[in-house]
Amino acid sequence: MYGVSIFLNEGSPEIWESYLQEMSQAGAAGIFTSLHIPEDDPAVYQERLKALGGLAKKYQMELVADVSPKSLSYLGYDWETAAGLIRWGVTGLRVDYGIEEEIIAQLSHVMKVALNASTMTEASIQHMKSLGGNLNQMEAWHNYYPRPETGLDLEGFNKKNQWLHQLGIGVMAFVPGEETLRAPLYERLPTLEKHRYSSSFSAFIELAHNEWVDHIYIGDPGLGAKTMEQLKHYHQDNTFLLEAKPAVENRGLLGLLNSGHTNRMDAARDVIRSQESRGYALPGSQSVEPENTAARPKGSITIDNELYGRYQGEVQITKVDLPADTRVNVLGQIHEKDIQLLDYIGGGTAFRFQLSDNRSR
Repeated sequence: MYGVSIFLNEGSPEIWESYLQEMSQAGAAGIFTSLHIPEDDPAVYQERLKALGGLAKKYQMELVADVSPKSLSYLGYDWETAAGLIRWGVTGLRVDYGIEEEIIAQLSHVMKVALNASTMTEASIQHMKSLGGNLNQMEAWHNYYPRPETGLDLEGFNKKNQWLHQLGIGVMAFVPGEETLRAPLYERLPTLEKHRYSSSFSAFIELAHNEWVDHIYIGDPGLGAKTMEQLKHYHQDNTFLLEAKPAVENRGLLGLLNSGHTNRMDAARDVIRSQESRGYALPGSQSVEPENTAARPKGSITIDNELYGRYQGEVQITKVDLPADTRVNVLGQIHEKDIQLLDYIGGGTAFRFQLSDNRSR
């Protein structure tokens, strides 16, 4: 499951609904928000939380709120009555430092409880279990890290998550968004430092293929239109949409790239092979003449020309740097932000190209 972040001090319910409607169509099933409420503005936050909860109900999405004892009191609740927030559409609370484990155990019987993955210990988990806590309602949530250089490293992240899985605890991590970045740093909100300047979709795909991650939330409250389109294709058709720039003017060959493709089941080591493309230049129909037979760096989109005999017409994407071959035309190049996605296109995986109009990009 993946979700999005919406912050009560930013945007408006109308803006939130537009975003949630589009993201729910792209497969998002959860919302994260923060209830760290300014002392002078609790009434406004209460109304905005109710509005967001109403939208969560409308689009059948979970709503998990980061909460503190003080912010609960501003909303008219305490730990004993916090389950009343369910009426507003809140389905879970993210709790952190200073919350007694007895309270967490009690909450876990009425709603989801998200705990800080970084500070969880086996002793605390076993204690909450001994208190009757429902581990099926508890999840380990990693933080996002606004300051550059402070995000987690992948090795430690995986090691922690593997341990949590062994204890039966599900894991959530954040990937960065692309728009409406948060003040005061505007440096994006990833869990892993390696994702800070990655595209949101490639970061999402990496975590989606990580066996130790169960849920993914987009930390920043906004995505670009192309990333939303990539998420929709992935959710609706299990298809990778790859942005690319053409390297030739040949409209006939470029038109071939506009169709859907599937990597052959017998996936090659060095290239992604379109199983649909070989029918393009069958003997006796049309030929692919040699053109732009240049070097093929990783991400090159190619087609075998007539010099390759029965392989003529096969479209490929290179997964490694390959030299020039007079039998292979280079048609285009996958955009740098999508290069990482090639590592996840295995045998039988569908993909499409989205060609840029600007060849010099």
